[in-house]
Amino acid sequence: MKFSTTVVRAGISPDPTTGAIVPPIYETATYTLEEVGKNKGFDYTRSSNPTRALLEKNLAAIEGGKYGVAFASGMSSVDAVMRLLSAGDHVVSGDDIYGGVSRLFDRILSRYELSFTYVDTSQPENIVKAIRPNTKMIWVETPTNPLLKITDVEAVSKIAKEHNLLFGIDPTFATPYLLRPLEWDVDLVVHSTTKYLSGHNLLIGGIVITNNQDLHEKLKFMQKSVGAVPSPFDCWLTLVGVKTLPLRMERHCSNAMAVAQFLDNHPKVEKVIYPGLPGHPQHEVARRQMKDFGGMISFELKGDIESGITLMNNVKLCSLAESLGAVETLITHPVTMTHTEVPKEVRLKRGLTDSLVRLSVGIEDVEDIIADLEQALGKVK
Repeated sequence: MKFSTTVVRAGISPDPTTGAIVPPIYETATYTLEEVGKNKGFDYTRSSNPTRALLEKNLAAIEGGKYGVAFASGMSSVDAVMRLLSAGDHVVSGDDIYGGVSRLFDRILSRYELSFTYVDTSQPENIVKAIRPNTKMIWVETPTNPLLKITDVEAVSKIAKEHNLLFGIDPTFATPYLLRPLEWDVDLVVHSTTKYLSGHNLLIGGIVITNNQDLHEKLKFMQKSVGAVPSPFDCWLTLVGVKTLPLRMERHCSNAMAVAQFLDNHPKVEKVIYPGLPGHPQHEVARRQMKDFGGMISFELKGDIESGITLMNNVKLCSLAESLGAVETLITHPVTMTHTEVPKEVRLKRGLTDSLVRLSVGIEDVEDIIADLEQALGKVK
């Protein structure tokens, strides 16, 4: 099946009891057994649930994978992937990653003797240089959050295979509509289903997808044992939301390109970071491995932190909010919101400046989005 058919149909069939075309929500904690030691595959919802099983099958198919394991959040999905490692193991990670992930790595997992080296993975040679004898995994976001760096997935996958390392990737900004890393033999793909996959700012969720049966079994065991599982209702909402993913992504991408071009020509904007612009350092890599360039834009204003704050305090249509990937346009100031716990010297070294603004371009009429940004930029000194 083609992608747009897969998102609507994969894993979904009419309810055998009623013929309902939309799968029911199995909102239950437990299940009656036919007799001792015999059940229909479900005994307790922490272990498994029919609605969750449908979601896992559907998202795995969309990603082009065999197995999906759903979690209660994108962060619990990342945490589960890291629990595949053991004390003393080392991870080479992208340096421009979501602030919550760096917090997990540096303030929690490091206490359990996991170590992390952060490099710019848009230059694959940096990964090779960072590999140690105890390195067990490469961890990458592409596009990155919030600087939208692009990693050559094929090149890094080859490095992982040459050094016998697990390769985990978070392409939440791209979605499976734009990028499917498993096509390059990546081991683990993680999405925050909170974002584009569900698409409507209604829920928190995450998914890990793999083609490796052994990794799948280990992740399922962690899912059951730790219990960080999404509710049946959230799984159902994700199944409903994902049906329109291709339609939404087409609008996100076309709107973002128009907004990026507007910002690129605005006198109060110092720099626009968008993979679709020819001036982006990894534009050619993005063009080669992605279907389109996504709905995320970051840009630096001329001036200091007050410029960014002024802009965001004066938008009217764009919503000042954390998160991304929904139908509404959301505007975020990473320094004061998503990346507040990243030390200043570290974020400045990575290029995350005080005046950087992150924009998740929604599916509203693009002229309205641009008009709102234009009037708010007029307030910036």
